[in-house]
Amino acid sequence: MYDIILKNVTKKFGNLTAVDDISFTIPKSSVTVLLGPSGCGKTTLMRMIAGLDTPTSGQIFFDDVEATRVPTKRRNIGMVFQYPVIYRGTSVRRNLELPLLSEKLSKAEITKRVDEVAELLGLTDVLSRRVEELDNGTRQKIAVGREVARQPKIILFDEPITNIDITAKLELKRSLKELFSRLQQTIIYVTHDQTEAMTLADQIALMKDGLIIQCDSPKKIYESPKTEFAGWFLGTPGMNFVPQEFLTVQDSSITSPLFSQKIELGAKSKIVKTLGVRAEAISVSAQEVKGTVNATVLRKSIGVGGQFLLDLAYGPLLVKARVPHALGRSIGEKVWTTIESQSITFFDEAGSAI
Repeated sequence: MYDIILKNVTKKFGNLTAVDDISFTIPKSSVTVLLGPSGCGKTTLMRMIAGLDTPTSGQIFFDDVEATRVPTKRRNIGMVFQYPVIYRGTSVRRNLELPLLSEKLSKAEITKRVDEVAELLGLTDVLSRRVEELDNGTRQKIAVGREVARQPKIILFDEPITNIDITAKLELKRSLKELFSRLQQTIIYVTHDQTEAMTLADQIALMKDGLIIQCDSPKKIYESPKTEFAGWFLGTPGMNFVPQEFLTVQDSSITSPLFSQKIELGAKSKIVKTLGVRAEAISVSAQEVKGTVNATVLRKSIGVGGQFLLDLAYGPLLVKARVPHALGRSIGEKVWTTIESQSITFFDEAGSAI
């Protein structure tokens, strides 16, 4: 395995800059997810790593060997696309075997690899069935298995679970999580779905407008977003943002209707334009205690894991809080809330964390 190193990689299509001067490293034997909205440049970046597109400028290295203009067939990569690439009219086992026939492997080694991959992906019971008899989720597992069985150094996934139904999507996501935890290959996974990214990634490269906005572990990028975009894009719901009109700067400290304490920021307090806080960082209680502030429940909805999302009003200021099932509140009810200062992120006028 090897690290994939990008140095000042740019890709232009006429006047459009799809990827803009990107430099970062994809560690060997890791799962890196390229995450972002449609049109942000993530697929273009993946295609340049694959050799399907050539950078307008910049370099791509596999360890210390430059691969910028090395043909795709010489890069030792596997690729899984949105729609499963399989051989119809044959069995699942034959589909998994066919890519291995050109590898000059013994029959015993081919059988061993196919059986191992089938076990990893839960395909053992359907090895003898024809692919036409199977649903799209299972067909996509076959497409994944074909690439894994070849044991390339890199496997690229381009939104592989986008076009399957929700039940199959959840099953395939679980299978990929288990698979990635056991593989030694370097995985690059492209998606616009932040839940997939948070579930599968060792590191997330969050992209916007051809740039990598932040590259960190899922936990770090969720808890410590470097931009308002990162705070908004990751999370269901995204981060609450409190605009400057609800912030009061006194000397070097900041107060807000959202919390009772003063937060010391020193000279940085003068450049704060927005405050960000995650929904789960707002603790909600039915009883008033010291240090809490009053809010009114405007709306209640069921969130993931049986929890509730509350729309809370602090006068004209509205935010969302996530609470356990036992703390579900009635609409119009008064509640009291607290927020730990370390859970709060401040942003400047450009939307960058300070």
